[in-house]
Amino acid sequence: MNAKLPVPGVTLRPLERGDLHFVHVLNNNRSVMGYWFEEPYESFVELEELYRKHIHDQSERRFIVEDTAHERVGLVELVEIDHLHRRAEFLIMISPDQQGRGYARAATRLAINYAFRVLNLYKLYLLVDVDNTRAIRIYEDAGFRREGVLVDEFFSDGRYHDVVRMCLFQRDVLREDAGRREAGVGVEERTAPP
Repeated sequence: MNAKLPVPGVTLRPLERGDLHFVHVLNNNRSVMGYWFEEPYESFVELEELYRKHIHDQSERRFIVEDTAHERVGLVELVEIDHLHRRAEFLIMISPDQQGRGYARAATRLAINYAFRVLNLYKLYLLVDVDNTRAIRIYEDAGFRREGVLVDEFFSDGRYHDVVRMCLFQRDVLREDAGRREAGVGVEERTAPP
């Protein structure tokens, strides 16, 4: 993993009903949803219904990414949580006007911490468009490695897209943290959401 530290003061907190307007704006942004391989048209009523349906769902965790001023800057999701095999899919979206400020890097590290230290997951995986080089670099810096390429996996903007499947294992994160402690190098603070 790269030694770049995340932005200090960035936090994850559970998604609340009051956050749905922020999420609705993200979900209806074509540039954001193009990388999520989903149609950027979701009604607010649909979103409220999904929120009610999944509020107690143990196979999903959704978090708002906040900056140091407690302003919403993004959304992190751990979905398809499989408690038997101890794995989950990682998803992140940062508001377009907040991109390029280090929030994705910080939120990714916080989500990794939560997944491996709180949920005790064994493996996190993600899918990313092969052309999304900024995201791939962030994921690789956080320790994710490429598992393979899925050809023509998603249809978006009038064409099919290849995606890279990437993964990260709990043992690798814990081993790196132990190595840093032994070397006397501080392990960056990893605040888990409440």
